[in-house]
Amino acid sequence: MDLEGYAARLIQNKENEKTAQSKLKDKIIELKKVGELEAAELTVAIFEETKAAISVKGDVFEYYKSGVSMGEFGIGSRGAGDFYVHEKIGRVIGKTTAVLDSSNLDDSGVVSLKNYKSAGAANGENDAEYLVVTVDGMHSRLSAFPFLAGFHVAKAALRDIYVMGAEPAAMLSDIHVADDGDASMIFDHLAGISAVAELSTIPLVTGSTLRIGGDMVIGNRMTGCVGAVGAVNAAGLTARNKAKAGDLILMTEGTGGGTVTTAAIYSGYEKADAVVEKTLNIDFLIAAQALLDSKENLHTKIHVMTDVTNGGVRGDAFEISKEAGIRLVFDDGALVQCVEPTILEMFEKLEIDFRGVSIDSLLVICPPEIADKIIQTIEAAGVKMFVVGRVEEKQAGKFDTALLVKDGDSVVEKEFKPMFREAAYTPLKKVIGEKTPPDFDEMKKEIDTAADAAIEKKDRFVEKIRKKS
Repeated sequence: MDLEGYAARLIQNKENEKTAQSKLKDKIIELKKVGELEAAELTVAIFEETKAAISVKGDVFEYYKSGVSMGEFGIGSRGAGDFYVHEKIGRVIGKTTAVLDSSNLDDSGVVSLKNYKSAGAANGENDAEYLVVTVDGMHSRLSAFPFLAGFHVAKAALRDIYVMGAEPAAMLSDIHVADDGDASMIFDHLAGISAVAELSTIPLVTGSTLRIGGDMVIGNRMTGCVGAVGAVNAAGLTARNKAKAGDLILMTEGTGGGTVTTAAIYSGYEKADAVVEKTLNIDFLIAAQALLDSKENLHTKIHVMTDVTNGGVRGDAFEISKEAGIRLVFDDGALVQCVEPTILEMFEKLEIDFRGVSIDSLLVICPPEIADKIIQTIEAAGVKMFVVGRVEEKQAGKFDTALLVKDGDSVVEKEFKPMFREAAYTPLKKVIGEKTPPDFDEMKKEIDTAADAAIEKKDRFVEKIRKKS
């Protein structure tokens, strides 16, 4: 529980101070299991600090209030609202000197690198030309399962390096545990990350450990992230904007990660143990490394690589189509093959649309003449792979992203785009639903205004600080 947030709400709602402090004190006694006297002292201090923070005024302390909450707009839920905000994030950051940055909607950022030798570069290639950087947050619902949270977020970070055609070099972690969390959560979480590090031989080299909100947040919630860095030559760099008409779309069999684990646990699925067991592998990393190690340098001939994660294949299709200016057509029958059978069985029983959630599959877009060789290389490494679609020029009157679905004896083309949120995969998410709110367009205007205000503030303070230098 956020004690500061609760106190601020009481103050801003102009609640009688004695009543407000009594409410907060009761919460502290209930949740913190302390006596009346200690709870009263904590309450006074919390109100003192909160009132001080609220009273601070001035340009640097204040920000434009959009009136749109994270949950209302679906931020973090890998759907239309989330994608919209990520575009705005690129605008706020602005034009950078990077080769690829947030504006490209890619899995990682890429910067030019000088005087850096890529240790162990595949096939004796020349020195690396680019540094690839990424970070992934742990699945928020795996807080009670630190090892699983660590294992899957580490995999996610390394995936994002590999799909840029780069060789991972190191990982770093950041772990935040709330005040009442058991200290052992840190070690269990690190054990999960380190398991991936040892299996992949990509070391975890540094990190940070803090409490969530310091003394102001009570409870045992954990959150955190894993970052990764890697190096790549210009010939090997892949990006979402390189897809071309005539290319084929390939996908490996996905065995799931944090999302699949969360769905199995929180849905009370009777075979949760078996599902989670299936997710504990580094198949994606093995497949990607096989491409980097291939004698034919296959990774240098691939146009796009990405991991089918949150938002599912329909989310990735939307982003790739937008960035590359092309049309993607998927065969639904082929997509079904890309979900590991144990996990597919769970999706079907729980009525979860696998097309809209993370299945941790490697998606490759490449010229047709090398498709068979890519499949052979990846399957030789022990991972299944299938042709699931094709890339075409955009056509008037046709969907930019389409799904071919069998309807009796015929095949029907349906639009294949993200919903407002990723496919609901827990009971709570099913209650919240995936429908676009009726005031979505109005909320987008407020998000636009908020982004513009942040840009204006950034520019103003950059200029102010430069003048002082």
